[in-house]
Amino acid sequence: MSEVPAIELRQINKSFGPVHANKDIDLVVKKGSIHGIIGENGAGKSTLMSILYGFYHADKGDILVDGTKVTIADSKAAIAMGIGMVHQHFMLVDNFSVLENVVLGAEDSAMLAGGLSRARNELKRLEDEYELRVDPDALIQDLPVGLQQRVEILKALYRSAEVLILDEPTGVLTPAEADHLFKILNVLKDEGKTVLLITHKLREIMAVTDTVSVMRRGEMVATRETRNTSMEELAELMVGRSVLLRVDKTPADPAAPVMEVENLTVTDSRGVQVVKDVSFSVRAGEIVGIAGVSGNGQSELLETLSGIRRATTGTLKIAGETIDLGTSTLDAADMRDKNMGHVPEDRHRMGLINSFAEYENSILGYHRDPAYSKGLLMDIGAIKKAAVEEIEKYDIRPPNPMLKTASFSGGNQQKIVLAREIERDPEILLIGQPTRGVDIGAIEFIHRRIVELRDSGKGVLLVSVELDEIRALSDRVLVMFDGKIVGERGANAEEGELGLLMAGVEDSQMSVAGGAQ
Repeated sequence: MSEVPAIELRQINKSFGPVHANKDIDLVVKKGSIHGIIGENGAGKSTLMSILYGFYHADKGDILVDGTKVTIADSKAAIAMGIGMVHQHFMLVDNFSVLENVVLGAEDSAMLAGGLSRARNELKRLEDEYELRVDPDALIQDLPVGLQQRVEILKALYRSAEVLILDEPTGVLTPAEADHLFKILNVLKDEGKTVLLITHKLREIMAVTDTVSVMRRGEMVATRETRNTSMEELAELMVGRSVLLRVDKTPADPAAPVMEVENLTVTDSRGVQVVKDVSFSVRAGEIVGIAGVSGNGQSELLETLSGIRRATTGTLKIAGETIDLGTSTLDAADMRDKNMGHVPEDRHRMGLINSFAEYENSILGYHRDPAYSKGLLMDIGAIKKAAVEEIEKYDIRPPNPMLKTASFSGGNQQKIVLAREIERDPEILLIGQPTRGVDIGAIEFIHRRIVELRDSGKGVLLVSVELDEIRALSDRVLVMFDGKIVGERGANAEEGELGLLMAGVEDSQMSVAGGAQ
């Protein structure tokens, strides 16, 4: 007699207006296993997990927990059934301690009957049993993201979770922190817990899961034993066609610098230095990648160089001119005039106006270009013609320049921004998080366009929290930690070495550590 599954979903359907997010979904999750769920953006995986955790209610279909059909009215009911969830964006109170966050919302549990001391003892037991050690008295705001994530897992275990859902859990972790998380997940599995892992990173699926289910366009298209599949097969199942998983490029042949940054310091509105005495250059015909965990000054660096944010001190050499950034009043329009393109990290906040049509977004920032003007009026015909050409060249779907930009998927929105910036033929292109929230098929296309720009003799400064992306695209890699550049590596940078730099271990410290071995 086969063991009863920890979770079973039968014919789950969910619609949001005309969008059928989940279509007749069947899913069986074995007890004591790590089960991955992958799919492109909009495939329906987050909706499915939200139904399991009680955020949404299915329009029809059944949920079985330990073989029993249940109704999950809300997240409190899910928790009572032993289902916990660690969200991509942590649900923690920054100025509360670890212990206070763990018990928050569970104040009426038996563990608090004897006061916080009993809860502290239970937390210590959980930390030891699952290798989730963290100071119970530390404030959340003082903990790095890796430890904050442990607190989220402890919260779920404190509430007696037997099934743990993790949504994109490594998006904010260094490679070393991600490796430690995987060890923790295996410990949880060994202790009989069941883990549902939502991720877009195929390497992680192959490294840590026992079983993987693939969703595409709201349907469950395949389930595989991980040992019997490959990244190539999973990518093809996700997209519906063969996908090139590597970046196909020749070695760079760089020329003279097209941008030189010297002693750049940036102070934010709180008076905190977020970029600290940074110097580097980008040459024509090369891609310089900046690696680092999010929040270490990369965003502020790009915003300053693109003219969006003011610098405290520093100089920028570009287009044959040396600019004192500490006194300059140049803005983003001025930097575009100096042949700099910019693909911002947050396309919704800085790159697009979602209520505008695609053709209107295709010229944002370049609307004064003579090609789009008829005297004092804009040449709408010329703008639409150029938009149609970009749509065809960049495979933007649906191919409708009149459609509101909000109606495009994230990957196609990103293509609209890339097309707008690259087609202006900039000498230097700043790109922040080029494939954030982008489907695997669009990732392949975007990477190819970036390499083509480099091969045409342009300079590219690339910021990404995806280390695989940095290593695949970059000809040189700079690593930022705490606002400073702590190391530089070549095109064949080792992941482990970059990971140490991202964690704040500087080159000088690596040398000392190497000599002590």
